[in-house]
Amino acid sequence: MEKFRIGLIGCGVISDKYLTTCQAFDFIDIVACASLNIEESKQKAEIYNIPRVCTPDEIINDPSIDCVLNLTIPAAHAQISIAALNAGKHVYSEKPFVTDLADGEEILALAKAKGLYVGNAPDTFLGGRLQTCKKLMDQGVIGLPTGVMAFVPTRGVERHHPNPDFYYQNGGGPLLDLGPYYLTAMVALLGPITRVCGLAKKTLDERLIESQPRAGEKIPVNVDTHINALLEFESGVQGSLMASFDVWDSQTPRMEIYGENGTICINDPDPTDGFNIFGGQVLYKTRETARWVYRPRTPNLEFWSVAENTHGFNQEARGLGLLDLAYAVKNQRPARANGELAQHVCEVMFGILESAKTRQFVEIKSRCELPEALPENFPNGA
Repeated sequence: MEKFRIGLIGCGVISDKYLTTCQAFDFIDIVACASLNIEESKQKAEIYNIPRVCTPDEIINDPSIDCVLNLTIPAAHAQISIAALNAGKHVYSEKPFVTDLADGEEILALAKAKGLYVGNAPDTFLGGRLQTCKKLMDQGVIGLPTGVMAFVPTRGVERHHPNPDFYYQNGGGPLLDLGPYYLTAMVALLGPITRVCGLAKKTLDERLIESQPRAGEKIPVNVDTHINALLEFESGVQGSLMASFDVWDSQTPRMEIYGENGTICINDPDPTDGFNIFGGQVLYKTRETARWVYRPRTPNLEFWSVAENTHGFNQEARGLGLLDLAYAVKNQRPARANGELAQHVCEVMFGILESAKTRQFVEIKSRCELPEALPENFPNGA
């Protein structure tokens, strides 16, 4: 079987998770890596047995490479993606898709004109937990969906990330950093969003780095760090979202989906992970068990059902969307974590921030298709 050859651009912290996943599948092959830090690239090449260390331009211009895995900082996503597409390569990027909607439109138009695929993180909605949610909904367990709530409470990234600066500059902030996980899940399960409104604020002008090697250094904050939003879906579902870098802790479920006959509840095994995990427990309650019993400090599952998770990818599997894209290219079918979905989520996020400034609802113009469910035996029959 001929492998799908990938060149990695951007060898920062997040690349380790992608490289670990990619090594687990024979169909995809990371053949070269590049970043602005050559020593960082050499280190990743040595750890993961990547044959070549080179420059970004060398990867983009190498005719033997099928796809660029774009793990650069958000502000550089569009530049790298456009260059790769112009060189005839498919692209899969980290989130957010772009920091400017015009760039996203250019990327999608270019890919269409050249017959190339564009994919984008997050791909956590392809993991076992959210695919189990999709299965419950497709089976009609909670009936017609009526509402959704997502809650994204964190205290930022400067306590654990060695270089957190870009999270507080254009392209960063809790909405663009963490919001894509929740909003992509919502859209993948409930369909596109048509209208949004939001409130946003910047709580601190600077943040103190607590992680090594820069502990004690202060960095400026140039983005809003606490956001609340209302969402209206094309289906009539209504939703809400809170995303923050200003919350120390919470017991609120990270996501709930409400239907005419029941509720799906998604807690996080570890709240510090946000929604950035593939597996985990899925609880649901239906009309037949709709009695609530409260017990202080103890999770009460007496009247909840726990969905059997029959899907794979319940552990860290970042890069699953890249694998799906590779098979999509091979079999000439739509990729699930695709550019249209990512562009729609970006428009929603930018609309929320625009609404916070104008104090008016913002209409969302783009639309996208719901991704097909991931087969339980994926990648068999991919």
